[in-house]
Amino acid sequence: MDNFVCFEPVVDKNSKILILGSFPSVKSRGINFYYGNKQNKIWKIFENFFKENIGENIENKKAFLLSHKIAMWDIVKSSNIKGSSDSDILKNNYEINDILKLLKKYPNIKNIYCNGKLSYNLTLKYFPNLKINYLPSTSPANVSFKLEPWNKALESIG
Repeated sequence: MDNFVCFEPVVDKNSKILILGSFPSVKSRGINFYYGNKQNKIWKIFENFFKENIGENIENKKAFLLSHKIAMWDIVKSSNIKGSSDSDILKNNYEINDILKLLKKYPNIKNIYCNGKLSYNLTLKYFPNLKINYLPSTSPANVSFKLEPWNKALESIG
């Protein structure tokens, strides 16, 4: 098994919210960017909410996120994961990203939204004093996805 390291955060001094995932899927690792599985709902959620076409280009996705004051990162820094499922992360050695360091460096981030249960549970475990918000996973594996919490999160940007 290979040890995979998550991507660098997409963030700048204007970022107001942080979308915190768990760890890149196999498809995301294949394209070297967040939410690379075309069946993942996150990019469509952004497109529908902001009424913009993001496209597939990674630089366009980064520019889109930053232009809307959205930071993106993963709670898991590295893992010996083989597949893409959350249970694969927990079965293997993993290391956690220093979320507090990121928040200190970018103090305009006021809201943290965890994309899915694993991100939420790990953030609670390792950063119990951090105020975080749970959002339903955008993964194609989540068949009971609800859009409304995502819209409310994006409205919080202001």
